[in-house]
Amino acid sequence: MNVAEAPEPELLRDPESYARLLAHVRDAVLQGAPAPRRPRSVVSASWTRSLAARVDPDDGEAPFVHSAADLASLREAHPLAPVLPVLRQMLVSIADDAEHVMIVTDADGLILWREGAAGQLLRGDRVGLTEGTRWSEAAIGTNAMGTALATGEPVQIYSAEHLVRRYHTWTCAAAPVRDPETGVLLGSIDVSGPLRTVHPAMLSLVTATAQLAEGQLRAQLAVRDEQLRRANMPHLEALRGRPGALLSAGGRVLATQSCLLPSTVDVRHGGGTVALPDGRLATVEPLAEGYLLRLTAAAGTHRARLRLEYLSDGTHATTVDGREIPLTLRHAEILTLLALHPGGLSAERLALQLYGETGNPVTVRAEIHRLRSQLGASVVQTRPYRLAADVDADFLRARTALRGGAPAEVLRAFRGPLLPESEAPAIREERETLTAQVRQVALHSGDPAVLWAFWETSCGVDDLAVLDALERTLPAADPRRAAVAAHRTRLA
Repeated sequence: MNVAEAPEPELLRDPESYARLLAHVRDAVLQGAPAPRRPRSVVSASWTRSLAARVDPDDGEAPFVHSAADLASLREAHPLAPVLPVLRQMLVSIADDAEHVMIVTDADGLILWREGAAGQLLRGDRVGLTEGTRWSEAAIGTNAMGTALATGEPVQIYSAEHLVRRYHTWTCAAAPVRDPETGVLLGSIDVSGPLRTVHPAMLSLVTATAQLAEGQLRAQLAVRDEQLRRANMPHLEALRGRPGALLSAGGRVLATQSCLLPSTVDVRHGGGTVALPDGRLATVEPLAEGYLLRLTAAAGTHRARLRLEYLSDGTHATTVDGREIPLTLRHAEILTLLALHPGGLSAERLALQLYGETGNPVTVRAEIHRLRSQLGASVVQTRPYRLAADVDADFLRARTALRGGAPAEVLRAFRGPLLPESEAPAIREERETLTAQVRQVALHSGDPAVLWAFWETSCGVDDLAVLDALERTLPAADPRRAAVAAHRTRLA
């Protein structure tokens, strides 16, 4: 868990002067005028998202979405309820001393719990900082809770870094909490209060508390796993040595017998036949809690599903039958080239496309060997090298959409350049060609939604032609127009 950008030293020396500076920066950016300094990148990105969600910077208010009666059942069922005593122990007394309140939200930014001194709770009531209100960025703009949930990282928001003016007298620090089993966001932990009492350690404290909460959830999960193993072991023993495994309700492997399996199996609700990454088939039988897996078929009888998400601003994701496989950039490049050439490539041709004239087929063969050991021989086949899987690749979807001439479909597939860190000649050529085609589609679409989607990628963010087109097509009352004008001014 990374801590977002630290505050500038002047915040701690003179909070009120710093708050005035932030107010000047915010107003200038929203008006498209030159600002005395740039907002922090995490804040600038959040303002852009918030304006795109049509949050009113001058008159926004956190929506009240659940009554006290509704909250009781929501709290009882929420996964963070068991760790609330730990959160109280870590944060409430400190929040009281600093005239702050401790807040816990769900993954949608709904405030489930709020604790602190009575005076600060009343102050929070006056601005809607209370149980039952939603504090996602889409609901109320930039704030620590919503921005931590949007980015998945801890963040502190000071005074006029809040997009909505009514919260400029507040500062807040928040950190997200994830489910240790699935990695899914469960919610956020926040400490909010007046700017004058801000402490340099608050963000670190909130981050450490979130990590402690995740540790408690992980320990509770380990206890449940052991109980489930003991309760279900007779089912595994009843296989009498035949290959099988015990799985948790989420598909994690808890115990195996006479077989090697990945750490998690992609199970469907109710069980049935599942395919393992290496092509083996298995049947999954529901138990009172969890599943019993039985291997039923040898490798090579199942056609794998290969998903490539390689259009991004720096990350790439590869999944086989729903299971994510961490791959090096070189292996992602190989899969891209094989997906672009479904008929297959020889070692010599693949070496040329990966390395240019200096490419060595021996190096390619070694890389393919390592790649097959990760994905399975049923996914990458030889003579020639080719993909023997059902391929779903975002760059192929973008190509198809370009041929179909539907700008919105193109931008749904295109979220950034193809493997932007790759220097492989064939990848670079494909990346530049695809980006140029998408840019032309966006510029000629006349659709502000399409132009905005392209501008949000690293390919379009500093493109003056795209900014000009957005200024022409966005309605004058659209708050996104101010963000575009401000960015264009900075570039000019």
